[in-house]
Amino acid sequence: LTEQQLMGICNLQQSSQQAEDALSQGMEALQQSLVDTLSSNCLGPSPSGVVADYMGQMAIAMGKLATLENFVHQADLLRQQTLQQLHRILTSRQAARALLVIHDYTTRLRALSSLWLARPKSDNQARYA
Repeated sequence: LTEQQLMGICNLQQSSQQAEDALSQGMEALQQSLVDTLSSNCLGPSPSGVVADYMGQMAIAMGKLATLENFVHQADLLRQQTLQQLHRILTSRQAARALLVIHDYTTRLRALSSLWLARPKSDNQARYA
């Protein structure tokens, strides 16, 4: 990599990390809001009736679902923008090699995850599972 490419990649990494952190914070806030909503509705039906409570919960859930969809869309846009910027920084050959390395890494990570999930459980783990 040239000095300019290295600086471009470092800047891209930093800006992508900041955007990813913002998305993560938003997801955590959404999760906490959902937990708060569900826990407040677990107190039992209000005097106004079960149907009204159910409809209210459904409206809130639909709103949360729309927010979640927005987060997924933003994450996908971030992925696309990062790949486009990476393509501008690297030569075609460098970009191809990077994508092959990323593919190899994710393949190995999936294999490791499968092995971890398929491992024999110890007695202590079986009791608490």
